[in-house]
Amino acid sequence: MCGIAGIIDAQRSADDLLQAGSAMLAAMGHRGPDHRGTWQSKNVFLGHNRLSILDLSAASHQPMTRDSLTISFNGEIYNYVELREELQEAGYTFATSGDTEVVLTAISHWGYQAVERFIGMWAFAIWDEANRTLFCSRDRFGIKPFHYSMRDQRLYLASEIKALKTTPLFRGGFNEAQVARGLYLGWMHHWEETYFNDILALPASHNLEWKNGALRIWQYADVVSSENPTNTFEENVEQFRDLFIDSIRITSRRDVPMGVCLSGGLDSTSISAVLASSTSEHEVRAFTAYYTGTGDVDERPYIQHLLARYPQIRSHEISPTDTDVAQALDTIVGLMNAPMPSSSYISQYFVMGLAASHGVKVVLDGQGSDEMLGGYMHSLYRVIGGYIKEGRYADAYKELQTHSARQGYTSSKKLNILAKSILAASRGEQSLYETEFQHTYPWIMRQGAGSYPLRLSTPHSCRLNDFLHNLLRVTLLPTLLHTEDINSMAFSIESRVPFLDHRLVNLAFSMPTEDKIFRGETKRVLRAAMRGIVPNEILDRKDKTGFITPGHVKWLKGALSYTIDGSWNEIDSFVNVPKLQEMLQAYRNGDTKHALFIWRAAMLRLFIRQNC
Repeated sequence: MCGIAGIIDAQRSADDLLQAGSAMLAAMGHRGPDHRGTWQSKNVFLGHNRLSILDLSAASHQPMTRDSLTISFNGEIYNYVELREELQEAGYTFATSGDTEVVLTAISHWGYQAVERFIGMWAFAIWDEANRTLFCSRDRFGIKPFHYSMRDQRLYLASEIKALKTTPLFRGGFNEAQVARGLYLGWMHHWEETYFNDILALPASHNLEWKNGALRIWQYADVVSSENPTNTFEENVEQFRDLFIDSIRITSRRDVPMGVCLSGGLDSTSISAVLASSTSEHEVRAFTAYYTGTGDVDERPYIQHLLARYPQIRSHEISPTDTDVAQALDTIVGLMNAPMPSSSYISQYFVMGLAASHGVKVVLDGQGSDEMLGGYMHSLYRVIGGYIKEGRYADAYKELQTHSARQGYTSSKKLNILAKSILAASRGEQSLYETEFQHTYPWIMRQGAGSYPLRLSTPHSCRLNDFLHNLLRVTLLPTLLHTEDINSMAFSIESRVPFLDHRLVNLAFSMPTEDKIFRGETKRVLRAAMRGIVPNEILDRKDKTGFITPGHVKWLKGALSYTIDGSWNEIDSFVNVPKLQEMLQAYRNGDTKHALFIWRAAMLRLFIRQNC
């Protein structure tokens, strides 16, 4: 895990390139405190801030050159051991024991197609001196960030947006369409778009090539979104268990201390339990945030079941106070490069800080499980809607009834679920999100919501898979991964997400709907795969709390109340402020049904204030 920077600019001297590249690296020095390296050729600069995780020696410093190729690389290729053995059989020798040299050699041997062999997370830039070509790539799910600016054949690239704000291509100005998407839907990115007009993101699973002043961008992989009915549920459970254990095995490769972000839910508990039961880890350090006020969530009782089963798990806990949050907020807002759509990311920030205080440089986290296995309530609408669309009305009725009984829903709640499910049966994801976008607070932006384009994937699979595909690619996971990277790197920690092994994701998408959600049970295949490994008290939980914080109400009305006071002139060019003030007054008077939206508006306000 590191920070990369690159420049191709014929308008600047070598000294200017070094100065500009050094400024970019300085802006994200927290990403790699162990070494800073630079490399230059004619009109070309590559830079690297190193966080040493594998092969801690100076031999693995970057930028690294092999033959005519020079790389600046952020991330980890977990199967580098197997790839190196394959390349050694082809006659290559290696001077280091890490993965960076393996990436360079793989590109040299297999060409651009080498990235299709990688299991891991990555964002890298490779300059080919012989052909005067730059090749860049980002991992399949966008776990590692890659941002760039391009104008008049001049290219600047970096791990973080703040580095690109130091460059001559940055002219300022906010992307109004992304402001609207963030307020209405909570998205921090949309494909290549960011909150800044001059700064783009390379989308997940895409490559980029600069040659003769022109860019070529193409997608090299996608989620395989088609059901394979040949496997039984039991066979899918066995395959899932084996792949999940193998993913954690290779994801745990490192030469530094490692821990786990533990929430008490199924996903992070599964990671912790597999580490403790199925790998050679003799001690597993777990890090948790909790809150104990009225109505707050404290998951420690569930964590105790895990600790009782596995004594080698060492639990470390933090409970951020209101004062802690107020003191850290400006720092967190400044790190994010986009407005925070939820207060849960503040808890994540404190968990990463706790891990760093215990000397940990790598953590494993549970991102991706809900998005590939249907862990969210909105997944149920697509399941029932899919049955209705297929004419399986008895299955639709049974799913509605059993889920409602499991959760203790009222008749009105059941009717609400049925109505949303019928809507999901009659419309695709593009139409559903456009409807939500245009009818949620339609008055808030100065332009109508229809002025801001949305672009969703259309994999044309079953209703549930179509929904999950977009969770992974467009609507939710990109934001979760953005904050995961920002919060971990704020403390020079590498965060790894073993659920997002593409082998595991493709297996999940090959399963029928019933293997993921069945009779009110979400993430069914994971629960079955972890039976006997994870305590039953966690496997059989009926609630789903997520990473909940007191933020949207308690903090905004208390320690962070200053964020919603005043005139709100900062966002007047985007938002109908008088209408917003009416909502704010109702919120202050006790109406909290729009609390999440008010949080997003407050964070937008702070973000714009810091970036103007």
